Amino acid sequence: MFQGLSKSSLQVLGIAVMAALLLATGDRSVAATTDHVQAIRQSVAPKVKAWVADPAVVSAVRAQNRDHEGLTQSEIDRLDKQWRAETKSGSRTLIDSILSNSLSKFLSGVKGDSQGLYSEVFVMDNKGLNAGQSDVTSDYWQGDEDKWKKTYLAGPDAILIGAIEFDESTQAFQSQLSLPVVDPDNGEVIGAVTVGVNVDFLQ
Repeated sequence: MFQGLSKSSLQVLGIAVMAALLLATGDRSVAATTDHVQAIRQSVAPKVKAWVADPAVVSAVRAQNRDHEGLTQSEIDRLDKQWRAETKSGSRTLIDSILSNSLSKFLSGVKGDSQGLYSEVFVMDNKGLNAGQSDVTSDYWQGDEDKWKKTYLAGPDAILIGAIEFDESTQAFQSQLSLPVVDPDNGEVIGAVTVGVNVDFLQ
């Protein structure tokens, strides 16, 4: 029945069938499968590694690391609480300060250039705080989550590919790919990046 289809086409077909089954059953999440993990690792991760090494990303993360060097955990918690409150209010001082910075503009361009492959992109500093993002996230501090702990703390070659989940805002199935941000001058991990990958666009 599927003779003549390439391996990548079969992977996409398998993901599409799984998505249809999940929609039919009402299940909005599924454990990571070998197919989508392999597809993201091979076709998406190398592209992300390339643009995350851009000076626009590296210099912005370096700058925020310097600015946040003296932040205590209580101050981080306060900022995160402020961010969460702003997502539900008309006043968005902290959120707008991040969304309007040069890194966020760069990441918005990266998302747009992906032609639907990326559903969201955000970069974190060495404390797990957002340094730039294409879209508003639900929180400001990611330092207590695997997307930061299993990349920033795990070394320059770390890679984390999450389960396929249904994103209500985009009405699409996505998997989050997270990688460290590495300073090309010395190989030091200075932050992390998370990209929402729309699995319908995997090849």
